[in-house]
Amino acid sequence: MKVQLTIRTLPELPPLAKYKCVFGDADPIDAAVTPLGLSCPTPGVASRPPIPEGRDHVLVPLAVRSSETNKDFVSRHFAYYDCARHSTCSDCVRSQWACSWCVYENRCAHNTSACQRTVISGENNPAHLTHHGANFCPRFKAPKEKILRPNNVAKEILLEVENLPHPQVGHTGFQCIVTIETSKMMVPAKVESGRYIVCDKTTYSYEANTGEYEATVSVVWNRNHHVDTTSIILYKCEILGSHRDHPDCSLCVTRNAKYQCSWCGNTCSYSQSCLHSAANECPKPRIDMIKPLSGPIEGGTLVTIEGSNLGLKEDDVRGKIRIGTTPCELTQYEVSVRIVCRTGRAERELSAPVIVGNDAGFTESTVSFSYKDIQLTGLYPPMGPQSGGTQLAISGHYLNIGSTVQAWLDDLPCHVNATQASGSRLTCVTTRSPSAKPIQILTLKIDGANRTLAGNPFNYSVDPTILEIKPLRSFASGGRMITVHGTNLDTVQKPEMVVYVEGDPNPINRSVCTVLNAAQMECPSPPINSKILSETPRTRRSTIALPASAPTASVSSTISVVRPQGARRKQLRSLVGSSSTGKTPPQIDLHIGFIMDDVESVVELNKHFPSLPSTLLYVEDPKFFQFSKDIKLYKGDTLVIEGENLNYASDESDVNVTIGTRQCNVTSLAQTQLVCSPPDTQPSGTDESGARTDSGLPLVVVRVGRSLRFPIGYLRYEVIKPYAFPPEAIAGIAAGTFFLVFLFGIVLVVYRRKSTQAEREYKRIQIQMDTLESNVRSECKQAFVQMCTWDPRRNGSSNLTSHELQTDMTDLTADLVSSGIPMLDHTNYILKVFFPGVIDHPILNEPKVRLNGPRNNYDAAMLQFEQLLSNKCFILTFIETLEAQKSFNIRDKVNVASLLMVVLMNKMEYATDVLRSLLLRLIEKSVGTKHPQLMLRRTESVVEKMLTNWMALCMYGYLKDCAGSSLFLLYKAIKHQIEKGPVDAVIHDARYSLSEERLLREQIEHGTVVIHLVQEDPHYEKIPYQTYQTLHIVQDEVDDKIQCRVLDCDTISQVKSKILDALYKNTPFSLRPSIHEVDLEWRHGRGGHLTLQDEDLSTQSIGGWKKLNTLAHYGVKTSAIMSLIPRQNESFNNANCKQACHNCTGYFSNSLSPIIPCDLEQGANTKVFHLLKPVDDSHYLSNSKSGTVDRDRERTHKAIPEIFLTRLLSTKGTIQKFVDDFLTTILTANEMLPPAVKWLFDLLDEAARKHNITDPEVVHAWKSNSLPLRFWVNFIKNPDFIFDINKTPTVDSCLSVIAQTFMDACSTSEHRLGKDSPSNKLLFAKDIPNYRQMVSRFYCDVAELPQITDQEMSTAMQQLSATVSQASQFDTVSALKELYIYVTKYSDQVSAAMEAHSRAHAHAHSQATYALLHQYPHSTLASTSSAYAAQAANSHPTAHTPLYAPSISSYTRSQGSIRHPVLPQCDCSCGGSDLRFQNQFD
Repeated sequence: MKVQLTIRTLPELPPLAKYKCVFGDADPIDAAVTPLGLSCPTPGVASRPPIPEGRDHVLVPLAVRSSETNKDFVSRHFAYYDCARHSTCSDCVRSQWACSWCVYENRCAHNTSACQRTVISGENNPAHLTHHGANFCPRFKAPKEKILRPNNVAKEILLEVENLPHPQVGHTGFQCIVTIETSKMMVPAKVESGRYIVCDKTTYSYEANTGEYEATVSVVWNRNHHVDTTSIILYKCEILGSHRDHPDCSLCVTRNAKYQCSWCGNTCSYSQSCLHSAANECPKPRIDMIKPLSGPIEGGTLVTIEGSNLGLKEDDVRGKIRIGTTPCELTQYEVSVRIVCRTGRAERELSAPVIVGNDAGFTESTVSFSYKDIQLTGLYPPMGPQSGGTQLAISGHYLNIGSTVQAWLDDLPCHVNATQASGSRLTCVTTRSPSAKPIQILTLKIDGANRTLAGNPFNYSVDPTILEIKPLRSFASGGRMITVHGTNLDTVQKPEMVVYVEGDPNPINRSVCTVLNAAQMECPSPPINSKILSETPRTRRSTIALPASAPTASVSSTISVVRPQGARRKQLRSLVGSSSTGKTPPQIDLHIGFIMDDVESVVELNKHFPSLPSTLLYVEDPKFFQFSKDIKLYKGDTLVIEGENLNYASDESDVNVTIGTRQCNVTSLAQTQLVCSPPDTQPSGTDESGARTDSGLPLVVVRVGRSLRFPIGYLRYEVIKPYAFPPEAIAGIAAGTFFLVFLFGIVLVVYRRKSTQAEREYKRIQIQMDTLESNVRSECKQAFVQMCTWDPRRNGSSNLTSHELQTDMTDLTADLVSSGIPMLDHTNYILKVFFPGVIDHPILNEPKVRLNGPRNNYDAAMLQFEQLLSNKCFILTFIETLEAQKSFNIRDKVNVASLLMVVLMNKMEYATDVLRSLLLRLIEKSVGTKHPQLMLRRTESVVEKMLTNWMALCMYGYLKDCAGSSLFLLYKAIKHQIEKGPVDAVIHDARYSLSEERLLREQIEHGTVVIHLVQEDPHYEKIPYQTYQTLHIVQDEVDDKIQCRVLDCDTISQVKSKILDALYKNTPFSLRPSIHEVDLEWRHGRGGHLTLQDEDLSTQSIGGWKKLNTLAHYGVKTSAIMSLIPRQNESFNNANCKQACHNCTGYFSNSLSPIIPCDLEQGANTKVFHLLKPVDDSHYLSNSKSGTVDRDRERTHKAIPEIFLTRLLSTKGTIQKFVDDFLTTILTANEMLPPAVKWLFDLLDEAARKHNITDPEVVHAWKSNSLPLRFWVNFIKNPDFIFDINKTPTVDSCLSVIAQTFMDACSTSEHRLGKDSPSNKLLFAKDIPNYRQMVSRFYCDVAELPQITDQEMSTAMQQLSATVSQASQFDTVSALKELYIYVTKYSDQVSAAMEAHSRAHAHAHSQATYALLHQYPHSTLASTSSAYAAQAANSHPTAHTPLYAPSISSYTRSQGSIRHPVLPQCDCSCGGSDLRFQNQFD
C-alpha cells in the first residue's frame, strides 16, 4: 500500500541524497518524490506494531528523514487499523475507519469483495453503498416502556426488530441469550409478523436481594450472528413489598400497578402466582425504630417512627399517633414505612410507649419515649474574643434530647455542635460580636423548651494583638521556644502558631502555644520539610506555593509544580539562601501567623501589623558528632562536643545536655563546639530517662529545643586521684604473690604429667570434630540453598514449596465452593465450647415436651426453679452467694456458668442484661485493685466463663459466614506444609514446623512417591472394596486413576491417612472411615497383591526395637498402584489387638499420634520407633505408659541441633500469607461484625469513663481479654471446636505458636528479644508490631462504628434466641437439675442471702423466692433429687464428686400445698439495666 504525503515546502536535497519515510520503529523506507510531496510504501505486516487489546487501531509516528543529515524534519501520526476488531454491526459502521459490515458473514471488513448479499457501508467509508450507516443494521426498536418480568414466573419476551435478517439454507434460527448475574441462558426464539422476535416462555430468576434487577437480552441467529442487545427488568414482589426484610402489606398494595403485586397470605407476591385470594385489609402497624427516644416536657420534638403497615395514606394514621395519652401531630408521611410527628406538651417528667394506629388497630412500642425537664448549670470558658470562634461548653442535665437545638448569647447565635452532645455537656461556637461586651443571658432552645442561664455567664473581650516575637530564627525540625508578647492573649483557649509562604493561604505547619498570662505566651517553632532547604533553586518541585507575582513556567500532570528558569529562579534565590558553596547554611524566610479562634488580624501579621517583624528564618538542623568509638574518656575539667551549625538558630538556653540522668551545665556554644561542665562523679549507667544501657556507662544526650535529640555516646570517668597504700595492703600483696608462685609450680608439674594423655585424647577428639564439621557443613549448605531460593514476592517462601502450597490451596478453595467447609453443627459447637472434653452430657438428652404440666414433683420444682432463674435479682444474688463460698472452686464456677447459659440460651435478651450487670460488678471490683488491666485475663469467676459462652453464641454466625474460611485455610496450609516433609509417627517431630519442641532435628533422607489409586466396587462411599482377583493392569488404566503424593519414609498408617485425606478432601472427619478399618494393598502387575502393614513378619528389629514399616521398606516406587480394602482378619497381630486398640492412643487412630503397639499396653517388651531410635530403653517404657514417648532419640549422625532452626523460618515464610489473611479477616470492622462486639466494647469504654480510668492501656487490655484472647485465641488453638477435623499434635504445636503471636500482638507492652529468647517469639518478632497496629486500628474502627442502640441490641438478641432455638435442642430440665445440685449444696447460704435481701429491700419477689426455697419441694422431691444426684454422679463425667443431694431438712420446714409463687417485676437495686430492654422474664 502506498501512502501519499502532501508537503508544501519540501526542501531540496543534494545529489545522491534521498528522502526516507520512517513508520515508528520500522526500518526507514525510500520515498518517491511526487508533484504534491512524497509517496511511501507502508512496511510489511511483520514490521507493524500489534494493536492493543480492546482497541481497533494503533498510532505510530510517521516522519520524513533526509539520508544526508539522518534527521527528521517533519512528522505526524499514522494509524494502522483492523476492522475485524468490531464484532457487531453498529460498532463496525460507526468506526472512524473505512469499514463495512457483511450481514450474512457476520463480520466487519475493509475489503468486502468476499461478502455475499447484504453489505452495510460504514458512516466514515467514502464508498456509499445502498445500505449505508447504522440505521440499516439489525436492531431493536426501543419499547415505549421498560420490559418487566416477575421473578420465578414463566413468561415470554417480545422484541420488535428493525432490518431483521432472513436466515438462508443451512443457517440455524434465532435464539435469545439472557444474561442474569453471572449466568447465561440460551432460549429458543421464533419470528412473528416478520419483525417480532418472541423468546419462548421461560422462568427467569436472580439471587440478588434487590427489588429490581436489570438483565440483558441478546438475540442471535445462526448461533453466533448478533442482532442486538437490550435490557429487561426482573423484579421480586416479596422485596418490593417489604421494608427492612419484613413483608409490608401497605407497601405491597400501593406499589405501581405495572408490577401486578398483591398481598397473598402473609407476604407480597405476584398476583397470578397467588394460590389464595388477595387480602383487602392490611394488619396492624409494626414499629421498628423510634428516634429520638426523649424530648423536653414542653413538647415540639419531631419524632421519627419507622416500621411497616403504617397506613396506605396519611389519613389512615392522622390523629392515631400518641405518646401514652399525649397526642403527636403528624408532620411528614412516607407510605407505610416512615412517619414524623411533633410531640405535645407533658405536665411532668414521664416515660410512655409510642402508640400508632391504622384501620386494623393500634400497636404499642416495646420501648418508651421519655419526657425530660432540661436544666442549665454552667458555661465555660467565661470569656472569648469578640471576633468569635470560641468553643463553649454548656453544662446541665438532659442536654442531648430532642430533635433540634439552638443557643444564643443575648441576641447573638452560638452554633451548636449536636454530634458532640451528651446528657450533661453541649458545645457551641460563638459568632462575631460588634463590640466587646458582657453577655447577660445564655438562651438554649431544644424543640419547644426554652432555658436560660442569667448572671453574666460570658464576656466578649477585645481581640488579642501581637506586639513582639522573639527570637526570629529556628532550625528546620522546629521546637525552638518562641516568646510572644501581646495583649488579651488569655482570651483564647488554644492558640496556634503557623508558618506560611506569602501569597499562599495554606500554612506549611503549625504548633500549639502555651499561654502564660494575658501579655505573654510561648510557642515552639513549627517544623518544616528539610527538603525545602536542601533542594537547589535550579529545578525544584516544591511542596509549598511561592508568591503569586512570580510566573509559573509549566505544570506537570501531577500536583507538583516545576519552576525551572527566569524570574522564578530569582525569587527562589531570594527565599532560599546559598547552598553548600557558601559559608552560611541554606536558609529560608517564612511568615509567621497565629490561629486564635476567629481573630483574623493575627493570621497575617505583615498585613495588620506592618511594623512588627514577623518573618521566621529557618536554617538547617545543627549536627553533633558522636564520640570516637562511641566512648569518650573524661579526665576532668569540661566536656567538649563537636558539631556543625550549632549556634545559627539556638543559644545556650535552647541546648540541654544530660549525662545519664544528671545535667551537664552548658557554658559555651559556638558554631562547631559545645562546652559543658559534667558532674564531679560518674553518673549511673543509664540514658536520660533512667533506662539501663548495655555498656553500663552513662549515655551523653544533647537536646536542642523540643524536637531534636542527639545521642553522642558513652562517657567513662578516668579522674586520677592520689591514693596511699597502707602497710597492711603491701603485706597482703606480698603474701598473695608468694602463694601464686607456689600454686604455679604445682600446676606446672600436673601439666607435664597430663600433657601426654591430652595429646592422645586430642587426636581422638580431632577425628570427631572433623566428622561433626562435615555434617554441619552439609546441613548449613542445604539451609543456605533453601534460603537462597526464597521468593520475596511470595512472602519469603521458596519457589517450589510456595508454588505447590498455592496450587493445593487453590484446589482447596475450589473444593470449598462446591462442598463447603466441614463446620460442626450448632449443638456440637456449643458442647465443645461450653463443656470442653465432654462427649456425653445430660443436656444432650432428647428434650421432653411439656404438654400437661410437670410429670412429677421434681419436674414441678424445676419449672419453679426456672422461674427463679428468670428473676434478675435472684440470679445475681445466687451467683454472688456461690462465689463467696470457699469450697466453690474454679471448676464449679465454669460448670455453673455453662449450665446457666444453656438455661438462658433461648432468652438471650435477658441473658445479656444479666451479663451486663455481672460485668459492671466485676469492673467495679477490679478498678479498686492494683492492676485493673488483669480483669478478664483468666477464667476466675462465673461472669468470665459466661462472657466466653455468650460471645461464642453471638459469634457463631460470623465464624460460619465470614471468618471460618480463613481459619480453615490456615489450618489446611499448616497441615499441608507439615506433611511435605518427614514426620516421626511416634514422637510427632516434623521437618517443617513452627514449634521448636516439635522440630525434627535430624537430616532424614526421603523422596516423594506418587501413588495411583485403583477404585472398583465402592465401599465407604469412596474406599474401594476389592475382590481378590488377579488383574492385568495396563498403563492406560493407570493414567485415569487418582494420584496421591506421599513420602517413602512414611509409615503405612501415615500413607493411609494421606490417601483418605485425598479421597475425602473436605468431608467431615467424623463421617470418614478410620485408617484401622481399611488396609493398604499394593498391586504390582502379574506379581499379585501385597497387603502393607506397619508391622508384619518382615519388620526390622534393631537391638530389641522394632522399626515401623515404611514404603521404602517395601521398595515402593513412584507410579505404584495401590488400593484401600476393608480390614482383613488375617492382618498381623490383629487377633490380639483389634478390640483393645479402640482405646489406644495413636497407633490405631486416624491422627498421626504416637504409634505404640497394643501389646505394649499389655505389658509386653516390644518397643517400636519410626525415624529415630531412643537411646535409653527405660525412658520409652516409663513414658509410654503415661501416653507419651521420650523425645531423646539416637541421632543418625553427630551434629549440632540448633543448625536445623532455619527450618522454622522456612515454614513460617510459607504460611505467612495465610496468617496475615486470617488476622486481617478477624481484625476488620465491617457490616459483618456482630453487634455484640460493638456493644461490649462500648460498655467497657463507658465503664472506664465512669471510673475515671485515663490509662488507655487498661481499656485496651479489657478489650483484648474480652474478645481476642478469650475467643479468638481459643479457636486458633482449637479449630476442632468449630470444624469437624482431626488436629494432630504437630499441627497443634504450630497453632499454639500462632496463638502466642496473636496474644503478643494484643499486648501493648514491648518485650526486648535476644539470642536467648524463645524461638516462637523470635519467629514473628518483625511481624508483631504490624499485628499490634492492626489490633489497635481494629479497636479504633469498632469505636467509630455507629452506636448500637438499645432497641437494635434487643432485636439482635431476640433474633439470636430464635436462631439458637432452631439450631440446638438441649434438655433444659437436665441443665436445671445440674444447677439444682449447687442450690442443694449451698441451700443454707442461698436462703440466708435471699432472706437478708428480703429484709433489706422488703420486696415481694424476694419473699416469694425465700418461700419457694423453703416450702417446695417436699420430702418426695428430696428423695427424687437424691436419686438424680446419684445417677448424675455415675453418668456425667464433669459432675463434681461427691454430688450433693437435696437436703430433706431444707424443704420440710414448711409443709403445705404446692403453689407457684408470684414474681412481680423486679425493680430492686440488683444492677439496673440501661439497655431499656422490656424485661419479659420477671
